[in-house]
Amino acid sequence: MDFELYSIVFIVTAGAIGLVMIGWIYFWLNRQDAGTDKMKEFAHYIQLGANAFLRREFITIVPFIVVLAIVLLLAMPEHNWQTALGFITGAAFSLLAIFIGMNAATRANVRTTNAARSSVGKALTIAFRGGSVMGLSIVTFNMFGILLLMWIFGININNPSGINMLAGFGFGASLSALFAQLGGGIYTKAADIGADLVGKVEEGVPEDDPRNAAVIADLVGDNVGDCAGRGADLFESGADNVITTMIVAASPIFFAKYGWTGVLFPLIARAIGILATIIGIFIVQGRDDRSPIHSVNLGFFTTAVTCLILFYITARWLMEDVGLFWAQVLGMVGAVAVVIVVQYYTGYHGKPVRETARYAQSGAAVGILQGFAYGLESTVWAKYILGIIILLSYFIGGGGIMGIYYIAAATMGIKEMKGIIMAGDTFGPIADNAAGISEMSGLGEKTRAAGDALDAVGNVTKALAKGYAMSAATMGSMVILFAYLFEVARLRGLELTSIDDFMVNLVNPPNVAGLFAGVAMPYLFSAQTLRAVNKGAHQVIEEVRRQFREIPNLLIGQATPDYARCVDLTTKNALQKMITPTIVSMIIPIIVGFTLGPWALAAYLIGVKASSAALSKAMFNTGGTLDNAKKLIEAGAFGGKGSKAHAAAVAGDTFGDPLKDTAGPSLHILVKLQNIMSITLLPLYIKYGLNLFQ
Repeated sequence: MDFELYSIVFIVTAGAIGLVMIGWIYFWLNRQDAGTDKMKEFAHYIQLGANAFLRREFITIVPFIVVLAIVLLLAMPEHNWQTALGFITGAAFSLLAIFIGMNAATRANVRTTNAARSSVGKALTIAFRGGSVMGLSIVTFNMFGILLLMWIFGININNPSGINMLAGFGFGASLSALFAQLGGGIYTKAADIGADLVGKVEEGVPEDDPRNAAVIADLVGDNVGDCAGRGADLFESGADNVITTMIVAASPIFFAKYGWTGVLFPLIARAIGILATIIGIFIVQGRDDRSPIHSVNLGFFTTAVTCLILFYITARWLMEDVGLFWAQVLGMVGAVAVVIVVQYYTGYHGKPVRETARYAQSGAAVGILQGFAYGLESTVWAKYILGIIILLSYFIGGGGIMGIYYIAAATMGIKEMKGIIMAGDTFGPIADNAAGISEMSGLGEKTRAAGDALDAVGNVTKALAKGYAMSAATMGSMVILFAYLFEVARLRGLELTSIDDFMVNLVNPPNVAGLFAGVAMPYLFSAQTLRAVNKGAHQVIEEVRRQFREIPNLLIGQATPDYARCVDLTTKNALQKMITPTIVSMIIPIIVGFTLGPWALAAYLIGVKASSAALSKAMFNTGGTLDNAKKLIEAGAFGGKGSKAHAAAVAGDTFGDPLKDTAGPSLHILVKLQNIMSITLLPLYIKYGLNLFQ
């Protein structure tokens, strides 16, 4: 009992420290100098646009949350009010975390710009701490939301089976995350494509030039897409993983071995992640005599080492099973290995980027084909790595049904780096915004060069976050599948004692039909998402052309474009177009669950996982390769800016951008939303489903 008490004290204390650090960093950021009046003016435009988008997005999301909560309250055959309350809480905590994190980012951008006027090192520190508010918010609010519901629902050592009531929290977090990622992703890429194709290619003006009407919309998009969207993604990823691991641990076979401590293990790991993230954040101290990437890498490395030390202590003395530690180590190694693959295929110095840039000399189509081919190839190695990690962690646990908990432990090893990874990911749009504010404010080449140096680091950290997010999603979806199968067994009164009890019969025709539907789902979802970006980009392109054509003296810099018009166009399109893919992604698994039954739905979920994992990785790395091929040419390779290769590479970048920043990351959430929703609604399928073939 002492261990259980100490564990709760440790978890709550770590969360409280996380909250204090969020407040302190926010206060510290606001005390930094924001620079000249002109800098503040452009930063104010960005902040207004980002907050307006988020406010309108929240207004769009809330009715869906309320209606679904009422449906859950009225329809669920068990734990109805708990599921409805958890659903609302998950959505609310997710939206609160990204609101706080994005507001910190939109305050840090101009302060980073001002610091860059005198010191790259100081600018790095400000930008990274600005990003750390999002990183700490998603892990801290995530953990406190789950703890709050455990207290309200009376889930404790005497009621471990009540853990399944927490599924509603994950469902709410996942649904709000899909809206946030879709809306932000559609917005940011529509603005980015419109700004680049008209500004860079047609008019030949620099990136982030104040004469370009879409430039503010583009900078706003960095915040609502890369910052808020990715934050919501990792928030729900963490929530789903903790809850489903707790469901697995509460099942009789694992509870008999680990007891209540095993149920608390995921929350202990989350608390460790919070403390390690705080240490890593303060290790990132920019210095003018050191490369910025070295400072950031030192923070990542320190966080990883701290996690490993505390993981070992927990596994050795609390869980009394060192094998769990080695499974967690495998998870972290797997994440690093996948990131290395991403860096090879998308990094400046890798062969894929250089070859793609070289092929762009022959035209846009040839460059795009080369980048797309490398994106497809990259999928293979990442999936092999994760497959090996799953097998190794399974066999560390001795195989059989006990190996499932070790796969969950390996997933924890990946997941608990999310705070520092998200800090680095949000650092990216802060640095990008800082470089843009420098260009628009006319601060000169020295400040712009400092901003570009930070932006280059931001491109690396964003690429790391994308590779990390997909690894975490793939591993996490395995644990969610196991939790789903445990819940099927609980509701049907089955006893799972062997790994053979988990078998889903893929020779059974209804299950094959479910599998095919699951494999197809990511393609339908991605098609709808990409068309949404394309429509928004078309609107922005036409509007920017119109302003260059109709506003007198705009091109010679003697007039101000109508920035608000582009922001408004992109916002309306994003909020309208995010609804259909979300509804479709919810309706199809519900139809499968009600008509074909729980086992066909399990086959459907397997299909969604396998298909999404491959497709999203291909889209991520295709976009990253094409993006950095463009940047390589802009740095002077193969003719440099203004060359034929540059125009082709810009076209390639605009093709890849919605792949890597809209459709790809949205597939992470699609997988987890459909999985956690299936667990939440499982009692409905079993009690009221038609089960036509089972």
